[in-house]
Amino acid sequence: MPKSVIFAIVLFRRFLILILLLPVLITCGHDEILAPSDEPVPGPVTPPDVNDEGDGDDADDVNWAEAVSHVFNHDDVAEIHIRLSRQEWDRLIGYYDKDKNTQEYVVCRVEFSGRNGASAIDSAGLRLKGNTSRRRPQEGNHYRHVHFGVNLHKFVQDASHTIHGVRKFDLKWFKDDPSYTREIYCYDLFRRQGVWTAIHSVYARLWIQVGDTERYYGVYELMEHIDKNYLRTRVNEFGSRSGNLWKCHWGANLSDDNAWMLADNDKDSPTYELKTNKTNGFDAAKKQLKDFIRNVRDLSGAQFDSWISTHMDVPLLLKTYAVNVAVGMWDDYWNNSNNYYLYFNSVDEHNYKVWFIPYDYDNTLGTSSNCGVQNDSGRQNPLHWGMDNCPLISKILQNSEWKALYIKYLKDLCAPGGDFYHSQSEARIVGWQNIIRGFVNNDTGEDCEINDWPAGWGNHPEYRLLESGSNNFFEVKESVINAL
Repeated sequence: MPKSVIFAIVLFRRFLILILLLPVLITCGHDEILAPSDEPVPGPVTPPDVNDEGDGDDADDVNWAEAVSHVFNHDDVAEIHIRLSRQEWDRLIGYYDKDKNTQEYVVCRVEFSGRNGASAIDSAGLRLKGNTSRRRPQEGNHYRHVHFGVNLHKFVQDASHTIHGVRKFDLKWFKDDPSYTREIYCYDLFRRQGVWTAIHSVYARLWIQVGDTERYYGVYELMEHIDKNYLRTRVNEFGSRSGNLWKCHWGANLSDDNAWMLADNDKDSPTYELKTNKTNGFDAAKKQLKDFIRNVRDLSGAQFDSWISTHMDVPLLLKTYAVNVAVGMWDDYWNNSNNYYLYFNSVDEHNYKVWFIPYDYDNTLGTSSNCGVQNDSGRQNPLHWGMDNCPLISKILQNSEWKALYIKYLKDLCAPGGDFYHSQSEARIVGWQNIIRGFVNNDTGEDCEINDWPAGWGNHPEYRLLESGSNNFFEVKESVINAL
């Protein structure tokens, strides 16, 4: 055979081998990019599913009882170690410097240790969180408390990339809450009252290692994240996990159907932000939300009562709002058009049921502000909690039976032995503080002790949680509610 022919055959065989090996070479190269190390990482890591942030439906259903027992358990203070290279930490800071509202993730390793053993997840995602509370995580040599979001599925969507079934969680520092208790208390109270839409929230100790140096950040709040996984764990109650989930920001008064509505795109902060079905379902979700807003705004009397009782669980909503008002949540839907989610359990424009999801309860229990119709979140009349242009609750309370049910829920909370009654509340708070007191001193030098006063920027600094008398928030609220 001529040498030229033999040479051509050899070249062709080598070409075939290269084609066959190319997927393997690409995969191996991608794994090296995702692996946390102290070597420079060549550019931003591209997640496999940008639109859904790695929370797709590819994994098995969650054993939520296991997750609650092992992760969201008030009897335990879990330990969380987050480890990342100096290059990834600097990238996190760079994202903030470019856009302080960034939602970009960097690569880290997450180690979780709780009452039922330890878990470790490599190639997890870490990002900054917060609205007005967001800040740069490092200034000079000073490392600062900031809110973090952790997504174990961001870069590797695999069933093994969970902690007892939990794929995403938030880590929140106790900004402006020297008591280390307000939001923990509120979500616990929701759960005690059977408001199953409320998230789980517990204490955790946090360490962050950058390069070779690990720092102790003290006690953080470990919070369930509201996303597809949240819907999946409550599918029996919602009746579906594939509907439209909206995050409702400031201005979401459910009165203006021309308000700014967008699918979550990591850059803008619309009034209503679609968190599911973002890629192909936004137009239908927007029509559905507009339909809901127009009916809330335009219907009245018996027609409104009939429609809302078909489209919402009104008793659950009233129980949610009884807790909301009892804890003094002024930065809410009714008073400030803010801080809640809506879940539509169907994608049909007219045939759906809507669930109200409470959210963001750190500015409560005596942290008061001049906002909306309020200047004292302890003494504000529970029947006139908010603004007239936020019609959902005020229209429901025009029905005498629903108004009586709302008042009953409030008074049940405040009755002796009730979950909000001052002695019951104080005992829970003291118990939690005793558990974490020895852990709050930390390497940031911030928030290193527990104190009983509200946020310094509030307009009622006299409120206390653990001192009896006229300044005790629980006793003040009890007197207002019992006078109804």
